[in-house]
Amino acid sequence: MKHLMKFIFVAISAILFSSCGYNSMVEKEEAVNTAWSNVENQYQRRADLIPNLVNTVKGYASHEAETLESVVQARAKATQITLNAEDLTPEKLQQYQKAQGEIGSALGRLMRITENYPELKANQNFQELQAQLEGTENRISVERRNFNQATQDYNTFIRKFPQNLIANMFGFEKKPYFEAESGNEKAPEVKF
Repeated sequence: MKHLMKFIFVAISAILFSSCGYNSMVEKEEAVNTAWSNVENQYQRRADLIPNLVNTVKGYASHEAETLESVVQARAKATQITLNAEDLTPEKLQQYQKAQGEIGSALGRLMRITENYPELKANQNFQELQAQLEGTENRISVERRNFNQATQDYNTFIRKFPQNLIANMFGFEKKPYFEAESGNEKAPEVKF
């Protein structure tokens, strides 16, 4: 009789939890984790392209050592920061995002100096690397947007009643979003 009561309790609990959204919370959290992995994958792709790009530019613009070194240092710093999906906090995501922003800034400076080297701009290897880097930046943007959408779906779901009760009971917590970097709220000024 005792075992039968225990079985009935477990069965009823399982039905209640699945109908109250526990399984959906797990699915949505996994969607956030997958989206985060896709973001990291694209940032890694960019980090992998940087050494080839720096070496190509080095051959033409060796006296731009400070700019080249800043790109290498930014890459090294960003690749040291690892953040897994289960450990996403607003502070850690902001730190990760800052390091990735430093790479973007350093690459921007690198691309600006290449304007002074027509032979470099005409180099087939450089053109291919530049195209791959541009494509990667677009992929990063898409994956960040996908991550934010998955995060919004998850956060909304766990905050609605009655799921919020189950979420609190089992430790499902709100996930942070990627946010625009400070200074990006105004369009850059272009001068010719």
